[in-house]
Amino acid sequence: MSPKNFWNTSTQALMMLAPMEDVTDTAFRELVLHKAVTGHLQVLFTEFTSTDGLFHPVGRKKVDYRLKVSHSERQLLQQKEVKIVAQIWGNDPEKFSHAARILTEEYHFDGIDINMGCPVKNVVAHGSCSALIDQETLAGEIIQATKEASPLPLSVKTRLGVKKLDTERWISFLLQQPLDAIIIHGRIQKQMSEGSANWEEIGKAARLRDHLAPHIKIIGNGDVESLAEARVKVNKYELDGIMIGRGIFKDPWLFNPHQNKITVEERINTLKLHLDLFEKSWGMNRHFPILRRFFKIYLSDFRDASEFRNQMMQVTTFAEAREVISEWEQIWHQTSNSQEIFTFQ
Repeated sequence: MSPKNFWNTSTQALMMLAPMEDVTDTAFRELVLHKAVTGHLQVLFTEFTSTDGLFHPVGRKKVDYRLKVSHSERQLLQQKEVKIVAQIWGNDPEKFSHAARILTEEYHFDGIDINMGCPVKNVVAHGSCSALIDQETLAGEIIQATKEASPLPLSVKTRLGVKKLDTERWISFLLQQPLDAIIIHGRIQKQMSEGSANWEEIGKAARLRDHLAPHIKIIGNGDVESLAEARVKVNKYELDGIMIGRGIFKDPWLFNPHQNKITVEERINTLKLHLDLFEKSWGMNRHFPILRRFFKIYLSDFRDASEFRNQMMQVTTFAEAREVISEWEQIWHQTSNSQEIFTFQ
């Protein structure tokens, strides 16, 4: 029996967390799920996974961790009715076909997403991701091979062009492919993360969809920092949902619209939760310094946060991290400031 296609069955605008390298592993996704309110987050994505790696037995051992969904994350996904999509990348249709079969037969994902948007230069030089925007024939073969190999719902995450805006040509092409959704980051490859996302062009893509393929969902992505902003953009540009990426770094409570005042105690407890989830998921199998990029999320915008954060940036083990946190908790309790409030702007 074919899996239920969540792209088609959803009755509301879909809010989702973007796939991000060394960010959206099973530990961080679970943390976001803990903080999210049911009904305000619908889709999560894995880190992007190489089809080259999945194709070779040795390479697969090196990339498999990107597809890990822990048992506790799986329970939260079911409890909060959130879907999990595997994102893959590469430039060989045969390897995409192989990857799609693996994802279908050996994992329990709700969909597959093809990365045709990553702007990183060495990835583009490889002929993958954003490079495919200028290779319609190859892009079409990749989509077709993936679709034929798996009954899972299929989406593409992409950009508006490579060196220049190319929305009409590229999105029109994608709308002719056997896709369930197109997720559009509002920049071209050349911009990387510079400048502002072009939401007018994303809106143009939605209008093209209305004429060419009304059944395909259009999801916007770029510079969104709150659910309120996401809903405004859904309505203004007539989209089917919003994908939020870097906004989560400013507010990991983003998918909880009711919690706009966060105490210092809550921020520290969230940091401790992330440490626990990361250790439980990976032990010593992933580098501890990966966690440092998250410390600024939890340890900022309150008194002495900078000093606290600087100390945390020096730790190299879970034990050292917990020792520093314990010392600071004692300071906060002694000075009765654990209920200090920080409001996101």
